[in-house]
Amino acid sequence: MRIVSLLPSATEIVCALGLSDQLVGVTHECDYPASVRDLPKVTRTLIPQDASSREIDALVRERLQTQQALYTLDLETLDRLRPDLIVTQALCDVCAVAEAEVNAAACKLPGRPRVLNLEPMSLSEVLDTLKIVGQATGQTARAEAVVAALEARVQAVAARTEREVRTRPRVAHLEWIDPPFNAGHWTPELIELAGGRDVLGAPGRPSRSLPWSAVVEAQPEVVTVALCGFGLERTLQDLPILEKQPGWADLPAVRHGRVYVIDGHQYFNRPGPRLVDSLEILAHALHPAIHPPPPTAPPALNKLPAHSPS
Repeated sequence: MRIVSLLPSATEIVCALGLSDQLVGVTHECDYPASVRDLPKVTRTLIPQDASSREIDALVRERLQTQQALYTLDLETLDRLRPDLIVTQALCDVCAVAEAEVNAAACKLPGRPRVLNLEPMSLSEVLDTLKIVGQATGQTARAEAVVAALEARVQAVAARTEREVRTRPRVAHLEWIDPPFNAGHWTPELIELAGGRDVLGAPGRPSRSLPWSAVVEAQPEVVTVALCGFGLERTLQDLPILEKQPGWADLPAVRHGRVYVIDGHQYFNRPGPRLVDSLEILAHALHPAIHPPPPTAPPALNKLPAHSPS
């Protein structure tokens, strides 16, 4: 089978199922595992490389109004790859190639490849997508085994939380800074499993833009920042935007030095196998005496010393 992935998370799923040798094309954002980085790219972004967070947000809002995605297909490359299966998504209107564009392209390709849409909204649904891809590729048994191993890690975190966590800190998890966005979908569930209480999001609901006053009113005891599409270096560049907000220094999380920065491009915002790594990162950040450091991922970065409000 010749597989093209139009999502970094789908690429990770395909490789987790032992199908990396059948993966013939990926997106310009697919970078994990390292073996996929040299594969042909079938998408390109319409976001300028030097765009600020505010400019990117404005572009996203414009695209939403016109029902256009921020990414487009390289039809010539896709035609040359002659895929049997295209794995894509219809979950987010702007973070991948538009569903209509994918379906239209598939109709023109030789052999009319199957288009498989993944639309998880919760952690269990993310794990189910591995089984869906496994069924579509004849790897049902492998998918069941991979999911069982991931579920065991989730249950280990949940059991420690249930057994040992006595106080759940109020957590504000931001997936964008300018303007602020809470993290929805599966993230509130991860916070709950890790031993926190999400004060901005709701399980299974999309992320949404917030006024900064909503963050201040929530008085979070922990702030985690994992920006969608941004790695650690770019996230740290944007962190001063938060620090200039009114009331920032008075937040309990800031006073007690509990502001954590995480690579959102690799974790939290990719609904694939490494969402379990994201849970382990978060659990250790919230309760380091209870949850051990993540075994296969870097811990959350905390460079903010505790200080008193001015």
